[in-house]
Amino acid sequence: MSTPLGDFVRARRDSTRPGSVGLPAGGRRRAPGLRRSELAALAGISVEYLVRIEQGRDRNPSVSVVSALADALQLDPTEQEHLRYLAKLSSGSCLGGLAQLRLDVRPTVRTLLDQLEPGIAVLTNRLGDLLAYTRGFDQLAGPTGLLDAPSPNLTRFVFTDRRAHNVFPDWEGIAQEQAFDLRLAPAGERSEGLMADLEAAIGHELTTRLDRHQLPDRSTQRWHHPVAGELRLTREVLELPAADAQQLVVLLPADDTTADALRRLRPAPATTLRVVN
Repeated sequence: MSTPLGDFVRARRDSTRPGSVGLPAGGRRRAPGLRRSELAALAGISVEYLVRIEQGRDRNPSVSVVSALADALQLDPTEQEHLRYLAKLSSGSCLGGLAQLRLDVRPTVRTLLDQLEPGIAVLTNRLGDLLAYTRGFDQLAGPTGLLDAPSPNLTRFVFTDRRAHNVFPDWEGIAQEQAFDLRLAPAGERSEGLMADLEAAIGHELTTRLDRHQLPDRSTQRWHHPVAGELRLTREVLELPAADAQQLVVLLPADDTTADALRRLRPAPATTLRVVN
């Protein structure tokens, strides 16, 4: 069985041109990327060991091996950090990718969200479940239809609700983000159920996105809001402790126009936190 680490290394090897790492591009190649022998030589490991990593048969590569692979593939700092995260996930030292999916919200996290009012903040997980959010987020997302379901899920909304294409002008990027996170979600009945629903709804498109292994750009996010108009929001994503496997996402206005629009959107200051069971 493959692992996220093996899948990522194989995908990056396939997408790395020989010339970009100082190797000649000549000779007949089945694919434009690096051969296993070439990556193994650059990383200073055996081809057999690289095969075991890519196929998921070695789930505990050393820190030095992970660093060598990152250097050989010329990963940038963000990609290097992601590779280290995948290595921990594959070895079992990172509970965030292996623990049972947690849908409850710890009291201290509820208190933290309450302190963020009237700001826009939401607690989510890799599946896209919106577990708890501030009233500010309710005012932002409610009119778009994102919160219509009894248990709102951003991934399901993005891929199966036509309104999502209007809400998110950069829908393609949002879709790739959700697919990327979905691949890192803890396994379980809920994960399998969401995957089955998405595969039934969009089929091959989901598989294609899951196989890209490209880190998403989580910078400014654009919303086309039915009440407030065009919004540009900067995101801060804070990872909770690994056992929670949850993320706290805070949305901040990226410009004065968005800040003014958000102020008009709020009817009055409030400190009510809505928790979705």
